Amino acid sequence: MKPAFVLKSCLRTRICNRICAIPIFIKNTAYCMLIFETERLIVRMFTYADADNFFKVNGDENVVRYIRKPLTKEASDNFLHENILFYQQNPKLGRWAVDEKVNNKFAGSFALIPLPFEDEKDKIQIGYALLPEEWGKGYATELTNAGIGFYFLNHAFDELHAITTPENLPSKKVLLKCGFTENGIRKDGEEVVQRYILKRNTQ
Repeated sequence: MKPAFVLKSCLRTRICNRICAIPIFIKNTAYCMLIFETERLIVRMFTYADADNFFKVNGDENVVRYIRKPLTKEASDNFLHENILFYQQNPKLGRWAVDEKVNNKFAGSFALIPLPFEDEKDKIQIGYALLPEEWGKGYATELTNAGIGFYFLNHAFDELHAITTPENLPSKKVLLKCGFTENGIRKDGEEVVQRYILKRNTQ
């Protein structure tokens, strides 16, 4: 039996065609790797070939300082597996790889995933994690703005959420710049996090 292909139309650039020419397979279903693109970046699905890059993000204490404790290589590989399986049950949601268009260099990750709170799993949050050498280039703002557009275009929800630790001032600045507003604080395990919300523009 031939697998069912679920491929997005992405014929705008050569790089998009190249990404979609090699879909990833999850339980005999092929998924286009491209999620969206910005002026300088490609956001695509992770594959198992990204294990080392995935660990560069999740195993680096500086990168995940405001997200979680750094993972070991084994834990990172398991987390990658969980993320790839997540794609199947959650179309157009997940943690995705970010590559620079100019050289195809891996730059970090971008996410649209459920909030971590047990009573709010139906709400989606936006997030990103960039490698240290990519800081200061404006990628966080570029990704967040594009991700907002992608989210509201592809999902029926009228709200998008974000959380940061109070001391994560750079991310707070990015979120406010992109139109989010503060939405109270809440405990996430042993930590207190600042909440943000962005509502769909219906005008």
